[in-house]
Amino acid sequence: MEPGVTGAWSVRDILAHVTTWEEEALEHLPLILKGGTPPRYSVQYGGIDAFNARMTEQKRTLSLLEVRTQLAATHRRLVDFIQSVPEHQLMGETPFRRRLRLDTYGHYPLHAQAIRQWRQPMLGAARRPMGIVA
Repeated sequence: MEPGVTGAWSVRDILAHVTTWEEEALEHLPLILKGGTPPRYSVQYGGIDAFNARMTEQKRTLSLLEVRTQLAATHRRLVDFIQSVPEHQLMGETPFRRRLRLDTYGHYPLHAQAIRQWRQPMLGAARRPMGIVA
């Protein structure tokens, strides 16, 4: 719940953010499969940063448990959906795979690395024996 992992975001905020983008994937990937084009964030929200800020504010009051529950349920729905998609959509650089990558597996490492870097000083302190100062 502590801010400062990525800007003012806590780990909870990052998990909520990842969930938001998985929700976006679930909303827009079916449209892409049908040959449609999702709306542009610049037009609909004033840009991706504005969208992220809006979604962060909407989820600000959720508890860590609520965020983790929502993340698990959304991720399960996403995995189930992807398993139902024709294989050719997942091969090569299709619009479907591009959107999937942007909203999910291309997005995860960025936030995972931020959390690891934030945790590093804490992990180092936990490994030192009592009374030893680095």
